[in-house]
Amino acid sequence: MRSDGGTVITSAQLRAARALLGIDQRQLAGLVGVSVPTIQRMEASPHVIRGNVDSLMRLLRALDGAGIELIDEGAASETGGRGVRLRAAPKAGEDATGIQDAGGRS
Repeated sequence: MRSDGGTVITSAQLRAARALLGIDQRQLAGLVGVSVPTIQRMEASPHVIRGNVDSLMRLLRALDGAGIELIDEGAASETGGRGVRLRAAPKAGEDATGIQDAGGRS
């Protein structure tokens, strides 16, 4: 958490979160409701992602809804540093994003 109580996410955390979910930039853009170039700009950021506040908030909500937990720099850890983790295994018939499989089952 930042000193103002907000959550920050780095470009490395975003790429790691996407890898944990097993989705590409196009799928993440659809999940968040932003364009693919927006996701590309976020992932190309040098460190902490900066951009439109609404887009960042939608990104954080989408990742949280998909089960991604952001680990801040000061979080308890043997070696420290930032990271991400998948909160829970997906339900049967869903991928890690909660999207139904091709058969429409949930």
